[in-house]
Amino acid sequence: MHIGVPREIKTQEYRVGLIPSSVRELTHHGHTVTAETGAGAGINFTDDDYRAAGAEIVADAAAVFSVADMIVKVKEPQASEFPLLREGQILFTYLHLAAEPEVTEALIASKCVAISYETVSDIHGGLPLLSPMSEVAGRMAIQVGAHCLEKERGGRGVLLGGVPGVEAADVLVIGGGVAGTNAARMAMGMEARVTVLDRSLDRLKELDMQFGPTLNTIYSTVDAVERYVLTADLVVGAVLVPGATAPKLVTAEMVKTMKPGAAMVDISIDQGGCFETSRPTTHDNPTFIVDEVVHYCVTNMPGAVSRSSSVALNNATLPFVMELADKGYRRALHEDKNFRAGLNVHHGAITHSAVAKALGLPYRHPEDAILP
Repeated sequence: MHIGVPREIKTQEYRVGLIPSSVRELTHHGHTVTAETGAGAGINFTDDDYRAAGAEIVADAAAVFSVADMIVKVKEPQASEFPLLREGQILFTYLHLAAEPEVTEALIASKCVAISYETVSDIHGGLPLLSPMSEVAGRMAIQVGAHCLEKERGGRGVLLGGVPGVEAADVLVIGGGVAGTNAARMAMGMEARVTVLDRSLDRLKELDMQFGPTLNTIYSTVDAVERYVLTADLVVGAVLVPGATAPKLVTAEMVKTMKPGAAMVDISIDQGGCFETSRPTTHDNPTFIVDEVVHYCVTNMPGAVSRSSSVALNNATLPFVMELADKGYRRALHEDKNFRAGLNVHHGAITHSAVAKALGLPYRHPEDAILP
């Protein structure tokens, strides 16, 4: 199969769909890889590194899209890339379509085969291709949240862990999944007082066993969210419903009751955000203030640590890229129902039920879609 790697063009997005070691693995198995010049420059991989791994280097994205059977990216296609997609071409990347109606319309119009990292599942019900970026985003949430609490950012002027004789900050993590667990781990490591809310008692038990009495685990209800938001210095939103729009768990009225200068980091912003006051931001202008509360809502948080993120992402995605390349998408998806859950758009039809429901569009079952 001919695989294409364009340079990412979303604002301050430096990650890359395939790093040179992944290219080498694909070419070793007899596949052809074409990469856009500078595709890996943001993480210090040169065109020569890609050539040494067996890739052909071309001048622009149009040249990549025109020859590739499959495009491997990191983020959803941007407006300038919409016309480059063609019927039957495989697009393998993060899409988050429930929050991206314009991208969804473009994918439908192109009649491409769009497989989304964040909805591929595994036998345990996990999300193996979202997990590494959730780990990064969860850990980053505490770093950026601590920065948002600094006075120059409009924050309370609070140090997360305090110092001897000064109380530590209160950190609330909403959602005990991969991102939330990593956020809690980092906050506890910085000696903050940490509470995690989740609706799964099994998950709360796992967190209690993992972290012990240092972590406060609370069953999530409207009352619990309101109570703990009121006293928090930093709130991290780490809620995920695969493929669907994130529920708005923190209302605008709750934000009004928060401490002046408190901070909120919405990891769920890729899926529309779990705070009612959230709106997407970029690394260029990451924060805004609502009712004296600092909001950080960057839609591609792991892009700030792009080299670590790219390597972690490739570790997870390469086996799936190889499956698609070796077998073709129909056989690969037919043989693995968990991989099939990643199929979001197929030849003009929405093939993920949560995406179709979120956008009010017709749904086609993926098994029906991939029949020969």
